[in-house]
Amino acid sequence: MKSDIESVLISQKELNRIIARLAAEIERDYSAPDKRLVLVSILKGSVMFAAALMTALKIPAEIEFMRVSSYGAGTVSSGNVRILLDFYRPDISELDLLIVEDIIDSGHTLSSLTKLLNERGARSVRSCTLLDKPERREVPFEPDYTGTVIPDKFVVGFGLDYNEKYRNLPFIGVLKPEVYSAPERPSMSIMKGNPTTK
Repeated sequence: MKSDIESVLISQKELNRIIARLAAEIERDYSAPDKRLVLVSILKGSVMFAAALMTALKIPAEIEFMRVSSYGAGTVSSGNVRILLDFYRPDISELDLLIVEDIIDSGHTLSSLTKLLNERGARSVRSCTLLDKPERREVPFEPDYTGTVIPDKFVVGFGLDYNEKYRNLPFIGVLKPEVYSAPERPSMSIMKGNPTTK
Protein backbone atom coordinates (compact mmCIF):
# COMPACT_ATOMS: atom_id res chain seq x y z
CA MET A 1 0.00 0.00 0.00
CA LYS A 2 2.79 2.42 0.85
CA SER A 3 4.01 2.31 -2.73
CA ASP A 4 0.73 4.02 -3.74
CA ILE A 5 1.37 6.94 -1.41
CA GLU A 6 2.84 10.09 -2.94
CA SER A 7 3.75 11.66 0.41
CA VAL A 8 2.96 11.45 4.11
CA LEU A 9 0.81 14.45 5.01
CA ILE A 10 0.39 13.73 8.73
CA SER A 11 2.65 11.25 10.51
CA GLN A 12 1.52 8.81 13.17
CA LYS A 13 3.36 10.88 15.79
CA GLU A 14 1.60 14.05 14.68
CA LEU A 15 -1.78 12.27 14.71
CA ASN A 16 -1.15 11.30 18.31
CA ARG A 17 -0.42 14.93 19.19
CA ILE A 18 -3.56 16.14 17.42
CA ILE A 19 -5.75 13.59 19.18
CA ALA A 20 -4.25 14.44 22.58
CA ARG A 21 -5.01 18.13 22.01
CA LEU A 22 -8.58 17.43 20.89
CA ALA A 23 -9.15 15.19 23.90
CA ALA A 24 -7.95 17.96 26.22
CA GLU A 25 -10.32 20.47 24.57
CA ILE A 26 -13.25 18.07 24.85
CA GLU A 27 -12.45 17.27 28.49
CA ARG A 28 -12.46 20.99 29.27
CA ASP A 29 -15.96 21.39 27.83
CA TYR A 30 -17.55 18.16 29.09
CA SER A 31 -16.04 17.67 32.55
CA ALA A 32 -18.99 19.16 34.45
CA PRO A 33 -20.95 16.61 36.53
CA ASP A 34 -24.16 17.30 34.61
CA LYS A 35 -22.58 16.42 31.24
CA ARG A 36 -23.13 13.01 29.67
CA LEU A 37 -20.83 12.74 26.69
CA VAL A 38 -21.71 10.35 23.86
CA LEU A 39 -19.44 10.12 20.83
CA VAL A 40 -21.36 9.47 17.60
CA SER A 41 -18.86 7.86 15.25
CA ILE A 42 -19.71 8.17 11.55
CA LEU A 43 -18.80 4.90 9.85
CA LYS A 44 -16.65 3.77 8.32
CA GLY A 45 -14.03 6.48 8.03
CA SER A 46 -14.06 7.82 11.58
CA VAL A 47 -13.81 4.52 13.44
CA MET A 48 -10.03 4.65 14.00
CA PHE A 49 -10.15 8.31 14.97
CA ALA A 50 -13.12 7.79 17.30
CA ALA A 51 -11.42 4.85 19.01
CA ALA A 52 -8.18 6.78 19.50
CA LEU A 53 -10.05 9.86 20.72
CA MET A 54 -12.13 7.84 23.19
CA THR A 55 -8.99 6.17 24.52
CA ALA A 56 -7.35 9.57 25.04
CA LEU A 57 -10.29 11.00 27.01
CA LYS A 58 -9.95 11.03 30.78
CA ILE A 59 -13.65 11.65 31.40
CA PRO A 60 -16.59 9.23 31.06
CA ALA A 61 -17.72 8.80 27.45
CA GLU A 62 -20.19 6.52 25.70
CA ILE A 63 -20.26 5.74 21.98
CA GLU A 64 -22.85 5.18 19.25
CA PHE A 65 -22.46 4.67 15.51
CA MET A 66 -24.15 6.02 12.40
CA ARG A 67 -23.50 5.43 8.72
CA VAL A 68 -24.61 7.93 6.12
CA SER A 69 -24.34 8.58 2.40
CA SER A 70 -24.73 11.74 0.38
CA TYR A 71 -23.65 10.43 -3.02
CA GLY A 72 -26.50 8.35 -4.41
CA ALA A 73 -25.45 6.78 -7.71
CA GLY A 74 -22.92 9.43 -8.65
CA THR A 75 -19.49 10.55 -7.54
CA VAL A 76 -20.59 14.08 -6.66
CA SER A 77 -22.30 14.80 -3.37
CA SER A 78 -26.02 15.43 -3.85
CA GLY A 79 -26.23 17.31 -0.57
CA ASN A 80 -29.05 14.96 0.49
CA VAL A 81 -27.81 12.84 3.36
CA ARG A 82 -29.28 9.33 3.65
CA ILE A 83 -28.97 7.43 6.90
CA LEU A 84 -27.86 3.86 6.27
CA LEU A 85 -27.28 2.92 9.91
CA ASP A 86 -28.98 4.74 12.77
CA PHE A 87 -29.04 4.54 16.55
CA TYR A 88 -31.91 4.91 18.99
CA ARG A 89 -31.64 6.20 22.55
CA PRO A 90 -34.78 6.73 24.66
CA ASP A 91 -32.68 8.95 26.95
CA ILE A 92 -31.50 11.27 24.16
CA SER A 93 -32.76 14.36 25.99
CA GLU A 94 -30.14 13.63 28.68
CA LEU A 95 -27.24 13.20 26.25
CA ASP A 96 -24.52 15.56 25.05
CA LEU A 97 -23.75 14.22 21.58
CA LEU A 98 -20.42 14.76 19.87
CA ILE A 99 -20.44 13.76 16.20
CA VAL A 100 -17.00 12.35 15.30
CA GLU A 101 -15.95 12.54 11.64
CA ASP A 102 -12.74 11.69 9.84
CA ILE A 103 -12.96 14.63 7.44
CA ILE A 104 -15.22 17.55 6.55
CA ASP A 105 -15.23 19.07 3.09
CA SER A 106 -18.57 20.23 1.62
CA GLY A 107 -20.13 20.31 5.11
CA HIS A 108 -23.39 18.66 4.03
CA THR A 109 -23.05 15.58 6.23
CA LEU A 110 -22.16 17.30 9.48
CA SER A 111 -24.65 20.10 8.91
CA SER A 112 -27.48 17.66 8.26
CA LEU A 113 -26.62 15.35 11.15
CA THR A 114 -26.31 18.23 13.59
CA LYS A 115 -29.75 19.47 12.61
CA LEU A 116 -31.25 15.96 12.78
CA LEU A 117 -29.88 15.12 16.23
CA ASN A 118 -30.95 18.48 17.59
CA GLU A 119 -34.45 17.86 16.24
CA ARG A 120 -34.49 14.48 18.01
CA GLY A 121 -34.10 16.33 21.28
CA ALA A 122 -30.48 15.79 22.31
CA ARG A 123 -29.44 18.05 25.18
CA SER A 124 -26.55 19.31 23.06
CA VAL A 125 -24.96 18.44 19.71
CA ARG A 126 -21.43 19.35 18.71
CA SER A 127 -19.03 18.04 16.08
CA CYS A 128 -15.39 17.00 15.96
CA THR A 129 -13.41 16.30 12.81
CA LEU A 130 -9.87 15.06 12.42
CA LEU A 131 -9.35 16.77 9.05
CA ASP A 132 -10.88 19.87 7.51
CA LYS A 133 -10.82 20.94 3.85
CA PRO A 134 -12.33 24.45 4.02
CA GLU A 135 -11.65 25.03 0.32
CA ARG A 136 -14.38 22.50 -0.44
CA ARG A 137 -17.11 23.96 1.77
CA GLU A 138 -20.54 24.26 0.13
CA VAL A 139 -22.62 25.09 3.21
CA PRO A 140 -21.80 27.51 6.04
CA PHE A 141 -20.82 24.96 8.67
CA GLU A 142 -17.78 24.85 10.94
CA PRO A 143 -17.06 21.98 13.34
CA ASP A 144 -16.68 22.72 17.04
CA TYR A 145 -13.39 20.81 17.25
CA THR A 146 -10.91 20.51 14.38
CA GLY A 147 -7.78 18.40 14.35
CA THR A 148 -6.04 20.13 11.47
CA VAL A 149 -6.76 21.91 8.19
CA ILE A 150 -5.40 20.19 5.09
CA PRO A 151 -5.05 21.19 1.43
CA ASP A 152 -7.41 19.86 -1.23
CA LYS A 153 -5.51 16.61 -1.78
CA PHE A 154 -6.72 13.01 -2.16
CA VAL A 155 -5.90 11.59 1.27
CA VAL A 156 -6.08 8.09 2.71
CA GLY A 157 -5.03 6.32 5.88
CA PHE A 158 -6.09 6.21 9.53
CA GLY A 159 -9.62 5.23 8.51
CA LEU A 160 -9.84 7.11 5.21
CA ASP A 161 -9.92 4.90 2.16
CA TYR A 162 -10.06 4.55 -1.59
CA ASN A 163 -12.10 1.54 -2.74
CA GLU A 164 -11.96 0.19 0.83
CA LYS A 165 -8.16 0.12 0.79
CA TYR A 166 -5.59 2.07 2.83
CA ARG A 167 -7.80 2.51 5.94
CA ASN A 168 -5.28 0.64 8.09
CA LEU A 169 -2.31 2.88 7.29
CA PRO A 170 -1.19 4.48 10.58
CA PHE A 171 -0.70 7.91 8.98
CA ILE A 172 -2.52 10.27 6.61
CA GLY A 173 -1.00 10.11 3.14
CA VAL A 174 -1.59 11.69 -0.24
CA LEU A 175 -2.57 9.06 -2.79
CA LYS A 176 -0.75 9.05 -6.11
CA PRO A 177 -3.00 10.44 -8.89
CA GLU A 178 -2.46 7.42 -11.10
CA VAL A 179 -4.10 5.22 -8.45
CA TYR A 180 -7.45 7.02 -8.31
CA SER A 181 -7.36 8.06 -11.97
CA ALA A 182 -7.51 4.44 -13.10
CA PRO A 183 -10.54 3.50 -15.24
CA GLU A 184 -11.86 1.18 -12.51
CA ARG A 185 -15.02 2.71 -11.02
CA PRO A 186 -14.67 3.40 -7.27
CA SER A 187 -17.25 2.47 -4.66
CA MET A 188 -19.55 5.40 -3.96
CA SER A 189 -19.80 5.00 -0.19
CA ILE A 190 -16.12 5.55 0.46
CA MET A 191 -15.20 8.63 -1.47
CA LYS A 192 -16.13 11.38 0.97
CA GLY A 193 -13.51 14.02 1.32
CA ASN A 194 -11.46 13.54 -1.81
CA PRO A 195 -11.18 15.92 -4.76
CA THR A 196 -12.48 13.63 -7.46
CA THR A 197 -15.83 13.25 -5.70
CA LYS A 198 -17.10 16.69 -4.73
